[in-house]
Amino acid sequence: MGRRMMRIGNRIGVWMYRTLDGRLASGSKDVHVLLLTTPGRRSGVPRSTCVRYVGTADGLVVWGTGSGSREDPDWFRNLRAAGSTEVQIGAGHIRMRSRELTGAERATVWTDVILREDPRIGRYATKARRTIPVAVLTPVPG
Repeated sequence: MGRRMMRIGNRIGVWMYRTLDGRLASGSKDVHVLLLTTPGRRSGVPRSTCVRYVGTADGLVVWGTGSGSREDPDWFRNLRAAGSTEVQIGAGHIRMRSRELTGAERATVWTDVILREDPRIGRYATKARRTIPVAVLTPVPG
């Protein structure tokens, strides 16, 4: 039941983001949300989801807490498999390449960027009991 409700909530969130160009995506000026559309890793069908992000000098940092689930969220597994994605921020659309961070680089970004942005995100890692995956999105040239 919980997974089904999350999917329904995601569909509503995606519809609202597209309809309102992201104006009510987060409910807060301090939280930044983008719409990520990536082909499904098995089906190839484009899948969209609203994802929180932090802008850095290296690109847009996204992370897959899955609300503390024991597995990486589907959207992150799709992103990992595809290597690129379509991103909508507000009314703007851009094709982006993704690079999953690992090791010390991932740990540094998790601590110095993500948890500094919002320390409450750490509770999802505690609940999940897994390493939360982190990726940097950068624009595809051209």
